[in-house]
Amino acid sequence: MLRYILAAATLAATMLPSASFAEREATETAKNELVARNELPGQSFRDYFKLFQPRKSAEPVVVTYSKDWLDQQPKATGDENWKCLSEALYFEARGESVRGQFAVAEVILNRVKSGRFPDSLCGVIRQGTGKKYQCQFTYTCDGRKEVIHEKKAYERVSKVARASMDGAAKELTEGATHYHTTAVRPSWSRVYKQTARIGVHIFYRHNYRTASN
Repeated sequence: MLRYILAAATLAATMLPSASFAEREATETAKNELVARNELPGQSFRDYFKLFQPRKSAEPVVVTYSKDWLDQQPKATGDENWKCLSEALYFEARGESVRGQFAVAEVILNRVKSGRFPDSLCGVIRQGTGKKYQCQFTYTCDGRKEVIHEKKAYERVSKVARASMDGAAKELTEGATHYHTTAVRPSWSRVYKQTARIGVHIFYRHNYRTASN
C-alpha cells in the first residue's frame, strides 16, 4: 500500500508546473499584453518602445573639416539617396574645401526638410531634370553624361555625404536653401537673404514674409 501511495505522490508532483515554467509563462503573458497595447498614455507605442532601445556605445563623430580627417574615416556606404548626394557633391563641389563641401550638402538637406522642395535627396537633386539647363543642379541637365573620373575625390565627397546625412556636422549656412558661385549673380540672389560665404560659394535662404510685415 505504501508503495502505491508513494507512486501516486510522485505522479502528482510531475503534473504540477515547476517554478521556472511558471515564471516563463508569466513573462510571456506580460510580453503579449505589452505588445497588444496600441497606445500608452501621452505617446505612441512606437515612441514608448524606443525608450528601451540599447544606447549606442560608439563615441559620436566629431567632424574636422580637412582632407586628412576624411581620409581617416571608414569607407562610406549607403542607399540610393546617399549615392545621389555623393554624386551631387562630386559634380557641384569636389573642387571646394571640405568645409565648402559640407555646406553644399547642408543646402541639399535643408531643401529636403523645408517642404518647398521634394522630400528626398534624390528628388531634390533631380528636380526639374528633363529639359536642358532647366533644373536645380546644372550637371543633371547639361546634356553631358555624368562620369566620375577622380576616384579619390569621389571617395572623399561620399564620406561628406555620409557624415552630413548622419547629422555629424554642425550647421554652417544658417538654414540656406540656395547657393551660387562667386562667378555669377542670379536674379534671385537680390531678393534672398545671404547667410554665408564659404570658398567660391555664396549661400542664401528665403525671406519669409507675413501679412504683418
